[in-house]
Amino acid sequence: MADTASKTAATAYDVVIIGGGPGGYNAAIRAGQLGLSVACVEMRETLGGTCLNVGCMPSKALLHASEMFEAANTEFAKIGIEVAPKLNLDQMHASKNESVTALTKGIEFLFKKNKAVWIKGKGRITGPGTVEVEAADGSKTTLSAKDIVIATGSEPTPLPGVDFVPGKVVDSTGALSLPAVPKKLIVVGAGIIGLELGSVWRRLGAEVTVVEYLPRITPGMDSDLATAFQRALTKQGMSFKLGSKVTGSKVTDAGVELTVEPAAGGAAETLTGDVVLVAIGRRPYTTGLGLETVGVQTDKRGVIVGDHFKVAPGLWVIGDVTTGPMLAHKAEEDAVAAIELIAGKAGHVDYNLVPSVVYTFPEVAWVGKTEDQLKADGVAYKSGKFPFSANSRAKINHETDGYAKVLADAVTDRILGVHIMGPQAGEMIGEACIAMAFGGASEDIARTSHAHPTRSEAVKQAAMGVEGWTMQA
Repeated sequence: MADTASKTAATAYDVVIIGGGPGGYNAAIRAGQLGLSVACVEMRETLGGTCLNVGCMPSKALLHASEMFEAANTEFAKIGIEVAPKLNLDQMHASKNESVTALTKGIEFLFKKNKAVWIKGKGRITGPGTVEVEAADGSKTTLSAKDIVIATGSEPTPLPGVDFVPGKVVDSTGALSLPAVPKKLIVVGAGIIGLELGSVWRRLGAEVTVVEYLPRITPGMDSDLATAFQRALTKQGMSFKLGSKVTGSKVTDAGVELTVEPAAGGAAETLTGDVVLVAIGRRPYTTGLGLETVGVQTDKRGVIVGDHFKVAPGLWVIGDVTTGPMLAHKAEEDAVAAIELIAGKAGHVDYNLVPSVVYTFPEVAWVGKTEDQLKADGVAYKSGKFPFSANSRAKINHETDGYAKVLADAVTDRILGVHIMGPQAGEMIGEACIAMAFGGASEDIARTSHAHPTRSEAVKQAAMGVEGWTMQA
């Protein structure tokens, strides 16, 4: 219900949600399901937030298309398919945009189905239980609500000394719509977003260099896995400058010059590229939200502080503006939990069971504790590991990079973490999430029949390895 012209000032709802991304739109849908009158305020022209419009979905479209393009160039001939692929970047972008449009329209349908009202405009809290919405034409509408949910998400973190310049120095949004493949792409930040987008343009023909301040890639990933992952990306042609700090940039007719120096100190050097992608992380988006009118503050990272979901009477926060990983599926879980608490039901999210996925090739996925964390916490554990090079389906499909690793408590055998690098790792991690949600042991996975031949057998074999009886490697 996108039409808001008939709404008058001080329209009352049970719940008003500010933000229509994965947290906000799922909160609106769940509120509607539970019989609450709900309005969702979104300032974009489409629902879905960063994820659907300029994040998860368009990036996956380009990852899929670029992966197929590279396979056509490098793998097809090996399996007896002879083709001469030609890149049509305009059509690749058009296909991406078509998919995004279909998804955002789908959310509009779900709003209508669940009697959730979409109010277009920028929302600002003006006091307890009150939200003012300013439309694109400058007109303002006032909404009142028993409960307000802040679901405004996050924005790319800027890098001091490096100004964004359209088409030259870009954030993740700009990197999704480059009109041509750059000859040289420099990615600042070796996190998930930088590596995913870097891999897209590398497959399409760019020379990609990744500059990272830390001495390793993908902070938060199991360090053993990160090492193997970097090795795989390097083999594909991506270059890395780790332990390096970017101190400035200069845009010239020839491209962009980046000044880089060792993070530990030392002589500076200049890197030159056609395009620079700044992907050093994201920060909560709370600009102009009116938090001061309800006595709520943010911490130094920009996270809204308070008792987790409920930060003040009648005021709730979910997704990227609160604690926990900045992931779309985490925001969705937050949304359901917060709305159910508002409706008088139980609501809870176990952040230890929120999986992370890097959608490169091979994919990397993990859930639970890393070996680094278990060692730091002094937890006695056992580990089982199985390479995809010994997995029948992976070998047949020429997808043998990576492995599955299962970590379990040394005494109880309860699964503490599962880490996978390999084909469709993001799909396989769901099995680990379910097992861990039920307090499962490595033996539970090890003694559960897995279809043969499938990639998932690698997880079973890794679980068998916890007790030392891996049979196929």
